[in-house]
Amino acid sequence: MNADGLTLRPATSADLTQIAEVHLASRHGAGTAFPPPVHADAEAYAWVASWDLTAYDVWVATDGEQVAGYARCTPTWLDDLYVRPEHQGRGVGAALFDVVTSLRPDGFCLWVFESNLPARAFYRSRGCLELERTDGAGNEEKAPDIRVAWPGPVPLAFLRALIDEADLVLGDVLARRTALTRAVQSVKPSGERDPDREAEIARRVAAVAPELGEERVARIVDVIITESLGSLDPSG
Repeated sequence: MNADGLTLRPATSADLTQIAEVHLASRHGAGTAFPPPVHADAEAYAWVASWDLTAYDVWVATDGEQVAGYARCTPTWLDDLYVRPEHQGRGVGAALFDVVTSLRPDGFCLWVFESNLPARAFYRSRGCLELERTDGAGNEEKAPDIRVAWPGPVPLAFLRALIDEADLVLGDVLARRTALTRAVQSVKPSGERDPDREAEIARRVAAVAPELGEERVARIVDVIITESLGSLDPSG
């Protein structure tokens, strides 16, 4: 596949050293858009060299013999899309993104650092939606990030599928919360609720879900606790 003088093709093991170079050059050249690295360059080379190319779809954009950029994706996630600094602004990223959308036409998600404003603008220009923000506790850099989605040609179906996944997680959490409430009641000296503790729970949860706000979260927490306690009442 050729695009604007580039050759787009699946990566081979012979490309892995250059792919690592692209990864590092792009991150080092991004300035404050990326948080400071947590791994030495040598570790990044070893990590890329260990990739099992049968476990991902990895595509490269080459300019002659040089790998100008690469994209790596799983069935539901775009894990990497990096372009050498000297090739940025020349359509390399767009060409690789289009390859991924052709491979995953029903949609996919990706993570981008909140500070990476150029990447966020790029993904918006490709029809992506910013879904959720985190405080970075789940990534190695501990930097705030955003879950982004390319929703495919039928956005409603794609987003409803994500909601279905979230609902299953929510159901699991509610079941665990109810079981823990039952355990607490079996050892608690008094059956009275603790308003101070519940307020602290609401504050902690609101910190994880800032878009809801503490007041809404407090109401949700109250309902969960009330209904969890109600499930222990044999009279219904």
